[in-house]
Amino acid sequence: MAEEEYYDSELSDKQKKEIAKWFLLNSPAGEIQYIAKDLKSVLNDERVYNEAAQEAFPLYNKSHLISLELPDRSGDVLITPYNELDKNEYLDPRDAQVATVNHVKQVCTEARPAVDEELPSPYIEEYRYALDAEMLKYVGEAYPKGVCSVYCVNGKDVEGPGSNFELVVVISAVKQSPKNFCNGSWRSVWNIEFKDEVQVLVIRGKIQVGAHYFEEGNVQLDAKNECKVETKFQAPEESAHSIANIIRHHEAEYLASLEASYSNLPDTTFKDLRRKLPVTRTLFPWHNTSQFSLTRDIQKELGIGK
Repeated sequence: MAEEEYYDSELSDKQKKEIAKWFLLNSPAGEIQYIAKDLKSVLNDERVYNEAAQEAFPLYNKSHLISLELPDRSGDVLITPYNELDKNEYLDPRDAQVATVNHVKQVCTEARPAVDEELPSPYIEEYRYALDAEMLKYVGEAYPKGVCSVYCVNGKDVEGPGSNFELVVVISAVKQSPKNFCNGSWRSVWNIEFKDEVQVLVIRGKIQVGAHYFEEGNVQLDAKNECKVETKFQAPEESAHSIANIIRHHEAEYLASLEASYSNLPDTTFKDLRRKLPVTRTLFPWHNTSQFSLTRDIQKELGIGK
């Protein structure tokens, strides 16, 4: 009886906010604005929606490595944890600018010149600049709509040989084709530790590929891969060339493995998903969604409603 009374009760504002955040954070690549529009309509509560959006959008934008056009249209700035100066400011080291971002609207509202304290030392910049140039060439060839950047995440004040430092390469590419009922994204992050004392570079890569197909169904792919490689610590240009070749090799190898895996899937795997979904005219009781298993599962995952 107590359980029945619980599932017949209204959700609290806190529960509604947490569920709204869950949906926003789990939006497929490039689709969060569509989800947000529907959530706003379903919630019918401006305050609850705004609280959920203010908390969810920054996390989503950083985890999906979205890119935003600079106000003067001179280029793009990536939104990542690696170039975040504060909750709304992100460094673009290529042009030595700091972009101010509206996370919920996903726009860059203004940009200012970066100050010296926000930029790496001249010694570190040699390595960062050389690697950035190599990555621009690679991404331009490999990803038609790809964006990349290189950041110093450790040791940015190192003035010369004798100390360790760390760079990170971020690559982000999104393919949106809603008219064809599919969207996809490629996200890769490569951390490069420059270990001066042993003259070694330790390269750790994380690749994440997402795809969403929603023609007469709903199929999502979320594939991840990690790798670790070591190579020789050299001068900036030589190090950059070596790192770029390693990244190129591993990303091409992983993409080839994905293509091989999914091209060999039997037709029966998605047989049921190709059927049309049923269409009914039954109104959905949004005011009392806690009685449905999906909401119960979300509540369990979020640890609410107990």
